[in-house]
Amino acid sequence: MAASRKKEPGQLSVMDQFDCMKEKHPDALLLFRTGNTYEIYRQDAKKVSEILGTPVSTRTVGKEKNVDVASFPHEALETYLPRLVRAGMRVAICEQLEDPRQKKKEQEVKHGETTLHLTFEKGPR
Repeated sequence: MAASRKKEPGQLSVMDQFDCMKEKHPDALLLFRTGNTYEIYRQDAKKVSEILGTPVSTRTVGKEKNVDVASFPHEALETYLPRLVRAGMRVAICEQLEDPRQKKKEQEVKHGETTLHLTFEKGPR
């Protein structure tokens, strides 16, 4: 992350959080839970679209314009996560831990049903 974008953890926008997590885990697909959906951004959106056949749209996310976004309902995670893993992808599920109205956001990395701290699995189960 560029020095000009560094902020306190509670002040990071969704895209700042994506950039930070992507920098730490460049080979993982990052799925961000936003309300009742999982959103996938930028290059990850294109990979997910190719594997799952979900559409990619371009929209504004926070203050960033023209961001590629794929999404699916959180109920579909049980269907989509195994498909992504079987396709050889490492997947990190980023859940918001605090109320977004408080503007203090932390990210917890999860894989499947097990909470992991910066640990991933790759390939078929």
